[in-house]
Amino acid sequence: MLSARSLFREILDHDESFRLFCSVAAGGEAQGGWENGRIAALVPTAQRALAPKIARHGADEDKHGRIFTALLRRRGFTPLPVPPETDYTVLLERRGIGLAHARLRQDTPLTERDIVVYLAHSRVTEQRAAEQMALLLKHFAGHPEIGRAVRMIAHDEDNHLAYTHEELLRLAAAGHGRFIQRTLRACALAEIRVHRDVSLAVMARMGRLLGWSRIRSALLTAGIHAVYGYERLAGWRRMVTLGTPARRDPLGGPAAPAPEFA
Repeated sequence: MLSARSLFREILDHDESFRLFCSVAAGGEAQGGWENGRIAALVPTAQRALAPKIARHGADEDKHGRIFTALLRRRGFTPLPVPPETDYTVLLERRGIGLAHARLRQDTPLTERDIVVYLAHSRVTEQRAAEQMALLLKHFAGHPEIGRAVRMIAHDEDNHLAYTHEELLRLAAAGHGRFIQRTLRACALAEIRVHRDVSLAVMARMGRLLGWSRIRSALLTAGIHAVYGYERLAGWRRMVTLGTPARRDPLGGPAAPAPEFA
């Protein structure tokens, strides 16, 4: 039976596929931590109150990277290099989404529009992350090996998504509304393409590791394309709407430690 639960259980139960999954996840989270750290350091004077929240976001992403690395260590593994075709962050940057790493390596302060670009990029990618973690939470919250990690990361991703809504609404009220909507739409349409391509690349590698039949691989490939088709038609709109979040000021304090994983 092809279901999210059975598919992920198969990946979890096989050492090499689990190693690939955690390596890709750890690499993406570490990259996000670096990006947020640099953005926090370059926030323009008019938005300095946002810097601690961006830094908190980065600290959470770093923590998630350590969690995935710790899960690998428990099985006696070190992280694998992230295959280029599965590098979600890099592929988004190549499509011009978010702030370029070359810009973040400079010491010149960002502009308010740069902050809007960062928050719009985060709004879209955190939607994806929150949905993926909600799926894992549904099926594996009580799993003895990964349950605690799933619960912790899912909570953080929900906070990150709420934070992007809150800050984009604040900037929209300050006069950036039209630019925010244009940027969100461009980010969402690019993200769904990158997500499709990364999903196909990851599934191809998992299929080789797990010895999937051609029929099973074809079904999973068709499913990925079907999801992309829906998102291209209408599903992207969920990534661009803004609403007052139930969680208020979700990144207003220090990052919660994760000593059992660090």
